[in-house]
Amino acid sequence: MAHDWTRRDFVKTGAVISAGALVPSAMASRLVRNVDDTIRIGVIGCGGRGTGAVVNAMSAHPSVKLVAMADLFADRLESSFNWLANDEDYSKQTDVDPAHRFVGFDAYHKLLALDEIDYVVLATPPHFRPIHFDAAITAGKHVFMEKPVAVDPAGIRKVINAGIRAKQQALSVVAGTQRRHENAYLSLMERIKDGDLGEIVSARCYWNQGGLWVHDRKPEYSDMEWQCRNWLYFTWLSGDHICEQHIHNLDVMNWVMDGPPVKATGMGGREVRKAEKYGNIFDHFAIEYEYPNGMTVQSMCRQIDGCAGRVEEKIIGTKGRSTSRPGYAVIDGKNAWRFSESNRNPYEQEHVDLIASIQGNGRYLNEAKRVAESTLTAIMGRMSTYTGKTVSWEHAMNSSLDLSPSAYAFADLEVRPVSVPGKTPLI
Repeated sequence: MAHDWTRRDFVKTGAVISAGALVPSAMASRLVRNVDDTIRIGVIGCGGRGTGAVVNAMSAHPSVKLVAMADLFADRLESSFNWLANDEDYSKQTDVDPAHRFVGFDAYHKLLALDEIDYVVLATPPHFRPIHFDAAITAGKHVFMEKPVAVDPAGIRKVINAGIRAKQQALSVVAGTQRRHENAYLSLMERIKDGDLGEIVSARCYWNQGGLWVHDRKPEYSDMEWQCRNWLYFTWLSGDHICEQHIHNLDVMNWVMDGPPVKATGMGGREVRKAEKYGNIFDHFAIEYEYPNGMTVQSMCRQIDGCAGRVEEKIIGTKGRSTSRPGYAVIDGKNAWRFSESNRNPYEQEHVDLIASIQGNGRYLNEAKRVAESTLTAIMGRMSTYTGKTVSWEHAMNSSLDLSPSAYAFADLEVRPVSVPGKTPLI
């Protein structure tokens, strides 16, 4: 854990992960090696979401077995393993040899070198996602990766390029934008595409809620350790909450419009969470996104206690309007409709669909480019809000902004100042 990794070393490890990096397409498209039909998975990032994703995978298919784990911190890994290994519902699907529990900045490298892993769950703080995804594809693994998939344009480009390589190798990739796998949303989108709302003229989306967890600093923590443990509150690790949470709603907007926006103009700030423990992120955003046909989407997200909560999407058309949120979809107007069918847990359905793609029992899935575009939609809104400038899609995609630290080591780490609209430069 104390190894001093430069950024160059950290990124380049993906190129030497395994001798069998280039997997023939025919081999990559199905689980031919596992004659016992076991689907062996590894998880990189053993926090709440990583553990939850493993549980979702186990619930999605009885043949899933967890065989390897990796995390930056030993206590997080052991806590996750002990919970899974002692739970009556999941213990039989948890079979992680002590030699296959890896800790440290290079833990992902060691896990991906294991030949027996069929697909890997990527659930670390978002900053690490492009590095881990690129390495997983180089290692010939199918991938489930949580959203967002990057925190800056440099990371977005890496994810898109790795996604292209995944397709060349017939490696399946599913992202944690679970609305894309939820029956309520799928049914609504089918009706929207069939014209039940008429011509779409505007839309609104929201993720407004109270505050989340925070980890106070301990005397023994280095800057790097504290920031990684308290990752929500540092833009280089989380992308800010517009990326970490609001991406879900923005992804629905891109889904409706069949692609990303052309520009964003945002405002926001840091009104309530000003203490050092809240790092350098904002606590509220309001963005106007413009799409290629001139339609605008009004987007807002907030994490402030004591305020009105709202997490949903509104689509307005010439024949009616829709309202959607998890488990709920309604159309009001000429073609009134309300979703009333079965709606399997979409966090499980993601893995059902991924496994079907891997096994060749369903359509091939590679969601890398799509989730990268939705992540960049959020990043573009954050860039506009932080600087006070209107940001175009072309500028965001080609920006040299790279929030990576100079080295990956448990040592001193400079905290970037809180952005000030009108003063913070647009990169």
